[in-house]
Amino acid sequence: MSDTAPSGGPTGIVMMNLGGPQNLGQVQPFLLELFADREIIQLPLQSWFGPRLARKRTKKVQQNYQDIGGGSPILEWTEAQGQGMCERLDRISPETAPHKFYVAFRYVTPKSEDALAAMHADGVRRAVAFTQYPQFSCSTTGSSLNELWRASKRLGLQDAFDWSVIDRWPTHAGFIDAMTETVREGLAKFDEADRDDVLILFSAHSLPMSVINRGDAYPAEIGASVHEVMKRLDYDHEYLLAYQSDVGPVPWLGPSTETVLEDLGAKRRKNVLVVGIAFTSDHIETLHELDIEYGELAHERGITNYVRAPALNGMPLFQDALAEIVREHLASGEPCTRNYGLRCPGCVNPQCRNILNPIAPFKRTAVTTSPKNKLYPTR
Repeated sequence: MSDTAPSGGPTGIVMMNLGGPQNLGQVQPFLLELFADREIIQLPLQSWFGPRLARKRTKKVQQNYQDIGGGSPILEWTEAQGQGMCERLDRISPETAPHKFYVAFRYVTPKSEDALAAMHADGVRRAVAFTQYPQFSCSTTGSSLNELWRASKRLGLQDAFDWSVIDRWPTHAGFIDAMTETVREGLAKFDEADRDDVLILFSAHSLPMSVINRGDAYPAEIGASVHEVMKRLDYDHEYLLAYQSDVGPVPWLGPSTETVLEDLGAKRRKNVLVVGIAFTSDHIETLHELDIEYGELAHERGITNYVRAPALNGMPLFQDALAEIVREHLASGEPCTRNYGLRCPGCVNPQCRNILNPIAPFKRTAVTTSPKNKLYPTR
């Protein structure tokens, strides 16, 4: 079974990601929305503590963005990736052409409303929600999808599109090939005499343990990506996996990248290659946290050769992968992966794992409730 684009209308592909402030003025609004969203992070007294934490962090985060040029490049890279993806799709999947991409960021423009309004104006009927998080999490992909469906209803476009979802691709061959190439490029930056001693440190964005303990798939899928990359490299190097970017007074998934670097320094390791395994483009967490903050920490701890593997950014091999992921999805005629409809064992959010106007039926488990938990608002 395969899809065909409706006559006269493009196949619309919504590229969903968290996004990032494009200038310093967008930093505080971005943080205010982030810390208010209980699908991302749950804080005690969130309506009071969330805004307080956001305002407290604004000045520091603004300085971080100033250090990398005044704003996040994630929109620029997402647009470049989308353009390359669609050019390839028009060639390799002519039966669903033309293809057009639309960016939907979570807390900064362009948001879901912007993508949906543009699709409607372009005459799109067949739409694909394509997560730009390779590894699934309810806090990232799940949150973005929930917001996409809410935005559709706010705009009165709940019946405008026939949807399917690309909800995860942690071990897709094209993605793994592209990630492996970035690791090889990183290894090539070490002197040949040091290369065999390089430890590869994979780093992924952390998540609150409350999300992990609900049964979120993220840690397993991150591990699957790491395994496939190392398999491509024939396990020729020692490697570790760590997590970065934890914020707020709640427990987060570890070990932290910072702690691991300190431990490696104490063990007198001199050659470390850090790889952003969950990131598809450069943004604040690669350009500032990994490059500047952890780079300084590594050198302070005696890691003399600290290198970050380049992000996927405009890599043609990665654009090939994006196009192939979408082509395979459209050709399958399936609304989502088989696992998408399976809720986390501890899920209490009635919106999770939904698809608005799916192109075909899919199995979606019911939400369970506990007297200890409150249901999420259905805003």
